[in-house]
Amino acid sequence: MAYNEQLATRIRRLLAGRDGVSERKMFGGLAFMVHGNMCVGVNADELMVRVGPDAYDKALRRKHAREMDFTGRALTGYVYVSADGVRTRAALMSWLDRCVAFADSLPPK
Repeated sequence: MAYNEQLATRIRRLLAGRDGVSERKMFGGLAFMVHGNMCVGVNADELMVRVGPDAYDKALRRKHAREMDFTGRALTGYVYVSADGVRTRAALMSWLDRCVAFADSLPPK
């Protein structure tokens, strides 16, 4: 499945200069890793966000967010955010801050 390269470029720019960031093809799209842990990704036109199990319910209550059901079953701790939910730099940065904070809380791989 193709992914939105413009959204991937926006993420690259916002994560530029941050330690431990890498990219990997994953989930049929592109994933950004922080110290080897999946952090955020792009699948088609949606943002894939890893917020962790403790922030999962709160993230789902945010506008434009829905369960990540890539396998047909919801993956607790991950949400999809529609293109409308990351239209502005501030909106995208808000999601990135959440998922980078979670990835930073995990031990490096």
